[in-house]
Order: sequence, then C-alpha cells, then structure tokens
Amino acid sequence: MNQPESNTKVYIEIVRQLRVMIEKDGLKAGDKIPSERELSERLNAGRSSVREALRALELLGLIETRRGEGTFMRDFRGNQLVQLLSTFILQDEKAKKDVVETKKLIEMDCLQLASLKRGHESYGLKEWVLKQEDLKDDCFFQKVAELANNHLLFRIWQILKDYYHSLQMEISEPSGELYVKLAEALESGDQETILAAYRKLRNLSVD
Repeated sequence: MNQPESNTKVYIEIVRQLRVMIEKDGLKAGDKIPSERELSERLNAGRSSVREALRALELLGLIETRRGEGTFMRDFRGNQLVQLLSTFILQDEKAKKDVVETKKLIEMDCLQLASLKRGHESYGLKEWVLKQEDLKDDCFFQKVAELANNHLLFRIWQILKDYYHSLQMEISEPSGELYVKLAEALESGDQETILAAYRKLRNLSVD
C-alpha cells in the first residue's frame, strides 16, 4: 500500500543528490553530466529511478539530452522556466491577479518576520535606503527578505518577483520617501505601523 509513497521519496532524494552533485562538480551550461549507468552507481540508486529524476530535470529545462552525445547542462539562468510557464499559465487574468496578490502577501510576511528578528543589522536599513541614489523596489524588498532570514520565504519571493515581471505590467516606482517611512516603521518593531506603511507604499486601501 505504501509503495507509491516510497517510490516518490526515492525519486525526490535522487533529484536532491543530483543537484548536490552538480554543485559539487561545478558543472555549468554546456557541460556533460555522467551517464545514467554512472549516476546509478555513484548515487547507489536504481537505473529506473535515476531515469525518472533525469526526465524531471529535463522537463524543467535544467538539462538536455542530445541523441548519440549524452546529457548536458542547460543555461537556465535567464529564468527560461518562468518565461515558459508564464506563456501558458499566466494568460489567465485570475492567475495574474493571484501572482500580484501573493507577492504582496509574501512581502508583508517578510516585513513582519524581519521586525521580529530585528537586531543591529536591521537598524541600519533606513541609512541604507538614504544612501541609494535610485532605489528600485526589487532591491528594497530583497534587502527586507534577507533581514527576514528565512531562506524558503526568500526563494518564494524571488520566484514570485520573476513571475511578476514576466507579466510585463506597467509598474510605477514608489517615491523614495515611502521607502524611508517603511524602513522607519520596520525598525520601530510595531506591526500595525509596519503594515500601514506597506499599504501606503503599495497604495492599498486599509479596508
């Protein structure tokens, strides 16, 4: 009865090991990865499980198989997956609104978490903002996400940010003063003040 779940765990573990191996070996775009047989021996896993893991990585656009040559790393730094998915999934207006809404929710979570973890680093946020000549929204919230010190939340925000930009919507940058106000609110540690400053930055209604 538990066989499917067991197979899934094996498959996920192989994908994880493959990622670690790729990083450890320093493989980059264009480099050839070991054969299915070699990977099976190196990872101590069945050939069928390795094959499924490689197939998943190929579907994600991380590797490519060339007939008669082998399997190679692809250049996925240009967010090809995000662009590909946005072509199909984000044509739906509801999906677009969901991306925008979820990005805002994650940003608010990052702000609240950063305020709870604030220390000597976060107290320099206002000074950092004032030093920026042309502060971009992405830069500010990347800084906030880093202060939140939650890797998973940071990765989710980065993915949502990429999706958001793939929508190619007209985006108006808030004034620098609003970033200063939000930085001050964050350093005050008061949750209501932080959320109020964020809503003003995003021009959101209080209701």
